[in-house]
Amino acid sequence: MHCAAPEPADTMLLVVDDDHAIRTLLAQSLGMHGYRVETATNAQEMDVALARHPIALILLDVMMPGEDGLAACRRLTRKGAPPVVMLSALGDEPDRILGLEIGASHYLTKPCSPREILATVRAALRERNGAAVETGRSYGFLGWRVDFAAHELLDGDGMLVDLTDGEFAVLRAFVERPRRVLARDALLEAARGPDTDAFDRAIDVQVSRLRRKLRSRGDEIIRTIRNEGYFFVPRVIRL
Repeated sequence: MHCAAPEPADTMLLVVDDDHAIRTLLAQSLGMHGYRVETATNAQEMDVALARHPIALILLDVMMPGEDGLAACRRLTRKGAPPVVMLSALGDEPDRILGLEIGASHYLTKPCSPREILATVRAALRERNGAAVETGRSYGFLGWRVDFAAHELLDGDGMLVDLTDGEFAVLRAFVERPRRVLARDALLEAARGPDTDAFDRAIDVQVSRLRRKLRSRGDEIIRTIRNEGYFFVPRVIRL
């Protein structure tokens, strides 16, 4: 059986959960695969850990005393924090969609196995690293400029537009495949990778949020093709 290579020893994860048993289990299981793991029992301890350590990814419980995981995730996303994987006993579709809407890169429903968590952590880190290794790749469309190396989207006035990691991944998929209909499955795979545990509605949410942010100039940029998917309307040029 093929075994994945161990993770770099300097990759540090932060597990935030008020349940001691869950923190211990995750720290041990992820540590066995080469990760360094810090733990926190609440959002306040999470902030202290983020200030002290170069955290690559946060595993964040939703239901915690004090500031809950959703509020913490929303705050982290606004500050440009590392990717967040939400862990929650609330597994209904509206709960999962809400978690993704506020900026989580993935949403796992408890109970979930250490193997599923490991796979999700690896997928989220690949998404982050995939953006980081892009060099010299800038594109323009309708006055907008997207820089994959800098992970930036600039409007026609040169103003930086704030995008979550998920929104930027969807934009990259569109920009690299302009003027063609992308089915939800194809867009999902292009944006998140073939082993994502996300679902069609997650892509709908990301596209809707991205479309709102691109509407400031009044141009139609992302068109919905009923029963087929989405179409990136403008011509894209390499800069």
